[in-house]
Amino acid sequence: MNDITIIIDKLIAFRNERDWEQFHNPKDLALAINIESSELLEEFLWKKPEEANKEAIKEELADVFAYAFLLAEKYDFNVKEIILHKIKMNGEKYPIQKSKGSAKKYTNL
Repeated sequence: MNDITIIIDKLIAFRNERDWEQFHNPKDLALAINIESSELLEEFLWKKPEEANKEAIKEELADVFAYAFLLAEKYDFNVKEIILHKIKMNGEKYPIQKSKGSAKKYTNL
């Protein structure tokens, strides 16, 4: 069992013990990711990055990951596979010789 599987299994056990699966449909999980991402952003609002509360950032980031893992589980996605596939696709869109040191979108390279 890998680390991601352990995390997802613990999230599911936590959810199921509370009978929350009924609330965890794909739409609501996607909304929860967005809301938790906004709460993460709030930790940086009106501050320099070094002034942000690292403990609060950890908590909000954990919430984002938790809902993302639950959404992946809902669709039976393999998290490792989809991330590695996305990295490969990004490598094709952003070849090193064109994108190194640039923040331009691939359509503007």
